[in-house]
This record gives sequence, C-alpha cells and structure tokens, in this order.
Amino acid sequence: MTSRERVLAALKLEEADRIPIYDSPWASAIERWHQEGLLAEVNPAEYFDYEIVRFGADITPRFPIEIVEENEEYIVRTTPEGGLRRDHKDYSSTPEIIDYPCKTRADWEEIKQRLTPDRNRVDWEGAWLAGSAEDHRGDDSTLETGRTDRRLGLPGWQQAHDQGRFTMYSAPFGYGTIQSYVASEQLLMAIATEPEWVVDMYETQATLLIQMYEIMKEGGFQFDGAFIFCDLGYRNGLLFSPRHYDEQLRPTFQRLVDHFHGEGLPVILHSCGCVKELIPRFIEDGLDCLQPLEQKAGMDLVELKREFGDKLAFMGGIDVRAMADSDPAVIEEEIATNIPIAKQGGGYIYHSDHSVPNNVSFSQYERVLDLVRQYGSY
Repeated sequence: MTSRERVLAALKLEEADRIPIYDSPWASAIERWHQEGLLAEVNPAEYFDYEIVRFGADITPRFPIEIVEENEEYIVRTTPEGGLRRDHKDYSSTPEIIDYPCKTRADWEEIKQRLTPDRNRVDWEGAWLAGSAEDHRGDDSTLETGRTDRRLGLPGWQQAHDQGRFTMYSAPFGYGTIQSYVASEQLLMAIATEPEWVVDMYETQATLLIQMYEIMKEGGFQFDGAFIFCDLGYRNGLLFSPRHYDEQLRPTFQRLVDHFHGEGLPVILHSCGCVKELIPRFIEDGLDCLQPLEQKAGMDLVELKREFGDKLAFMGGIDVRAMADSDPAVIEEEIATNIPIAKQGGGYIYHSDHSVPNNVSFSQYERVLDLVRQYGSY
C-alpha cells in the first residue's frame, strides 16, 4: 500500500497492512540526531519514512522579525504577529512571551488590516514541515527540512505527492493562534466580557486560513487532507469552559470542518492538553482524527480508543518520557501495551504524545519506530 492509501484507511476506521507512521521531532532533537548518525543532508521526514507531509502558508500579519538581544543561551526578537519573545537558541523549551501586540481591541483592528490573502504568503517550492504543529509561525524557529530536487525539477510538495505520501494543508486557528496577539490572562477575560471581539479574531483568522488554502490549491498544490491546530487544554482540563467553546469557537471549528469536507478532505485536529470533554462535540461536528493525546494530561490512548474508537480516529498517545528512558524495556512496554489495542479495527496513526524532545537519542528513536512497525502490523 502507499502511504496515502494507508493513512486514508486509518482515517476511515479501516485496517490496512500496518498502522501509518508520522511524528514531530523538535528542531533541537534533529540537530542532536545529526550529531549521532543522521547525515546532515538527509531530510529526517524521508529518512524515517513519515507518511504524512504538511504544507502551509504564512497566515501571520507578517511584521518584520528583528533581533533585539542575543547571548550564548537566548535570543530575543520581535515576532511576525508584532510581539516580542525570548527563545532558547536550540528551541528546547516553550518561548517566553515578553510583550503582546494587542492591548486593546483597537490594536487588533489595526493588525486585522494586515491579515489579507496573497500569493507571497506561500513557499511555492513546498518545503516539508518537520516539527511540532505550533512550529510553523513564519519565523526562523520553523524547521523546514524539505528540499526541491533540482535534478527532477519538482517542488517538495510534488515530490511528496508523487511518492504517494499523504499530503496535508496545515494551518493554525482559534484560541491558540489568538494567544500570539493577546496575553492569556487578558484573552480569558475577553472570552467572558468581550465575546464579540474574541469571535471576530477567531473568524478573521479562519477566513484567511481558508483563503490561503484556495490560493495554494489554485496554484497547483494537491492535498489529501487538512491538519488544523488549536490548543484547547492544559494538563488538568480545558483552558475555558465548554459553554464558551460552544458559544464562541465551535461555530468556527464547524465552519472549517465543513469547508474541508466539502473539498473532499478529511480533517485532523491537533489540540494539546486534556480535551476529552470536547470529544463528543468533535465527533458530532464531523472531525476525522484527534492528535496528539498527551498522556501526562490524562489523554489515555487505550481508554479513548475503547470509548470513541468506533467514531473517531486517533493519532499519537505514545509517551515521549518512555522513549527517553535508559531502560529499553520501558518503551517496548509502552508500545506493546497501547498499539495492539489502538490499531484494532483501524483508526490509529502512530505519533508521539506531543513531539519528540532532544533527550531522545537517534538510536532510541530508531528503536521506537522499529517497535511501532513490529506491533503495528496487521
């Protein structure tokens, strides 16, 4: 079977020859792997034979990125959203947001004027995105490991499609995206006190997301699915109440799912944290697959499969803490316990339970995928 056929079978809740494989290593993890045996010129997504390839557009306001301060450990710079943040130079941790561009709704109205579609938002060579979903923000923390093969004269997206990989339009929306504009405390207050503003932010970003999909499709990109991401939970539960989700964000989510289903594309949702409470809503609204199923947030793969696996596919749920354990028996037990149940009847795609950090060695990760193929065969 091709990767495209294998992924599509999983999304249709059907068994294939084995489960599909996809993952999201940190940039710093890949840098480590290059030092431990992965050749520098090799695309890790191709080396590990990831079966899903994501392509997206820059849907930020595209403010210029400027370095404000830099030392041996950190780099401080402006963001394409107009804010200011500090990163570890190896991007091995969540960035510290120093300043947000939207202090008031008037600030948003100015930024909103910059959120218009155009072809310059697209990398027309189609670099593959190999990194966590949130990495694709339009700045240089994005890990773009794809290359155009000049010998073939083909852009990366065309190569991926011709290889039979499952190609996806990838874009952020909703609460997670708006957090780049408005500080979390202020945004949560606005959800309660300024709902019209919050909905306008959600809808504006979703409109641009759809417009850029149309531009990429008309420009030649061929997509098999849509990968949309919006963090809705933290370790212990939802970031805001189900009522506020229903009233403010759910209509936008339904709009996106309906649009891509109208294009014949299945939809995968990336949402970190504990979002189990929303799964019945996701199913009702037609979602095809949920990812990444963070174990440390209580998103137990076996439990979710047993409760919802006849209606929803799952991607992820393999604990990265087990991957990094020095005892190789730990990760084998993790995979042997979860994957045989998750794969039953189809509906499962391998992925880590968030993204692969730099405490996982190259040899450890190679063994992870060997075990996935072993226990994931039908």
